[in-house]
Amino acid sequence: MGLWNILFNFATLNQIFQKMKNGIVGHLCALLVVAVWGTTFISSKVLLNDGLMPAEIFFFRFSMAYICLCLFSHDKLWADNWKDELALVGLGVLGGSLYFMTENQALIYSTASNVSILVSTTPLLTALLVAIFYKNERMNMIQVGGSLMAFVGVVLVVLNGQLILHLNPKGDLLALAASLTWAFYSLVMRRIMARYSSKFITRKVFGYGLLTILPYFALVHPIDHTFGQLLKPVVAGNLLYLGICASTGGYLVWNWVMQKLGTVKSTNYIYTQSLVAMLAAALILDERITPMAVIGAVLLISGMVIAQKNKKKLKTAVSQN
Repeated sequence: MGLWNILFNFATLNQIFQKMKNGIVGHLCALLVVAVWGTTFISSKVLLNDGLMPAEIFFFRFSMAYICLCLFSHDKLWADNWKDELALVGLGVLGGSLYFMTENQALIYSTASNVSILVSTTPLLTALLVAIFYKNERMNMIQVGGSLMAFVGVVLVVLNGQLILHLNPKGDLLALAASLTWAFYSLVMRRIMARYSSKFITRKVFGYGLLTILPYFALVHPIDHTFGQLLKPVVAGNLLYLGICASTGGYLVWNWVMQKLGTVKSTNYIYTQSLVAMLAAALILDERITPMAVIGAVLLISGMVIAQKNKKKLKTAVSQN
């Protein structure tokens, strides 16, 4: 009996260790993905300055990502039923064509600071939607406070010493639409991610994202760049970074992270995009970091830590001890 108890306790401790290990890896992967996504604003800006349209940037980066995924994820072509297939179509629109079109179009009408702040409302909107549709993943008051603190930090980081926001209703509404689009993407992903692999879901998202952007090229603005123009080192380099690192690797790892950490916890990491963008701009573009930005970074990180806390789990762990 004593030996059985020892073995049982060892197995229990091993399960706890594995869960902790998976959780730590999930958090590290979330930080890595957001770090990559935070630098994509610079690559996209370079491509826009070189004459590419927002829809073209999306199309080329998702095309590369789709081809890469097809090379090692081609054994399963369709979902198990038509409802899941429709959900994957929705993911392709919400996390692909519609999200990138609204965000990139917002940059045309509004400032990058405004767009960054408004897109950073995604975790708050996601938490609200999850609270409406799923009771078991609602945020407690401490987590809500931490999330709000992180958002205030985002605002200070993005402003970086500039106390005036240049509001533009059209651009700002598009930015909010992009934020809401990604929040719904997270909600739909929560419904389907338990039944399919990350590779399969990501490939379908890219495929349907590409299909749903084609009407824009047919009806609004056709692609007018030649293959030779795309081979320019500055264009090809940034497209490869966006397509391979940010899209293929980023979406694959992000969808896995959502499976490990849950919808709300993983989405909270989007707050750190602004911090990464600020650091990248300072290193690459020699932009100045002000005391306001430093205070914002402290609030952002502190709020992130608080928002990741799970009050119920802490109480359970204490009661078991």
